[in-house]
Amino acid sequence: MDILAEVLDRVRLGGTLLFRFELGHPWSLALPARPYALFHYLCRGSATLALEQGPELCMTKGDFVVVTRGEPHVFYSDRQTKPLRIGDFDRPAGQLSSVRHGGNEQPFSKMICGYFAVSQPSRGSLLELLPPVLLLKPTVDRDWLGLILERIASESAVERPGQRVALSRLTEVLFVEVLRSWISSLRPGEGGWLGAMADPHIGPALQLMHKQPEQPWTIRDLGQRVGLSRSAFSARFTKLVGQSVYRYLITRRMEEAAFLLESTDDGISRIASRVGYGTAAAFSKLFFRHHGLSPGRYRAARRADGGQNLTPAHSK
Repeated sequence: MDILAEVLDRVRLGGTLLFRFELGHPWSLALPARPYALFHYLCRGSATLALEQGPELCMTKGDFVVVTRGEPHVFYSDRQTKPLRIGDFDRPAGQLSSVRHGGNEQPFSKMICGYFAVSQPSRGSLLELLPPVLLLKPTVDRDWLGLILERIASESAVERPGQRVALSRLTEVLFVEVLRSWISSLRPGEGGWLGAMADPHIGPALQLMHKQPEQPWTIRDLGQRVGLSRSAFSARFTKLVGQSVYRYLITRRMEEAAFLLESTDDGISRIASRVGYGTAAAFSKLFFRHHGLSPGRYRAARRADGGQNLTPAHSK
């Protein structure tokens, strides 16, 4: 079972390119806080990224960075230059703006900027695991990055039939490739369950919980299935995933329940049974604690907005 594929298949992903910048030294850009993740690809030159909190990040040609929490940030070639404040973010997909800014001195830089936004119910278990700033450096196996971005840029340049769908699909491919690259760079204990998938013991246990969330799994059962003692499995799981087995299992069940509420007409009792709870009352109480709404109200709210309400990666 490919857990990442299952999660991504249920996520409604939005996003596209927003700006193409051509920058001459000295220059500075200020980007406001947004309710989604902003990404930036430095096609040429160099730049420094500064957030309100955290160290500055020096970027060179080919670097791709994602500000996953949508925090306000500044790019510059000269810290003393007054920043150009960038607005007009909330435009329809496909309207890529070109901005020329700065002086006439070298080094000249070019940058493409866009955004990712993800809808419920699976956003928390996936995107909140990303660091506040995710930087991917160019490597031999990342030639795809510039190619995809240039393809999105060319698709945005001229309005054509099916443009919105094409941009949506290209953005999905970009997002998956970014996730893959980040996961491959993780060390043991990093990245929560995304990083733990590669562990020979915890990976199979995660697959069991995702494939059969309704089963009354115990730490002993799971440990035996993956060849570890109860205590060794519990300690290893908590260390690599970042939360206890039971907390992860509850979260997994509540996400599955949210998906079933959105995608099926099953009654509350039936959904409770499908995620491992004997009574609708016990299930509803836990669901409210996790999602902030009763199952019935959650279903009604999600169907009222058609499931299209994209929310930031950090919301919960």
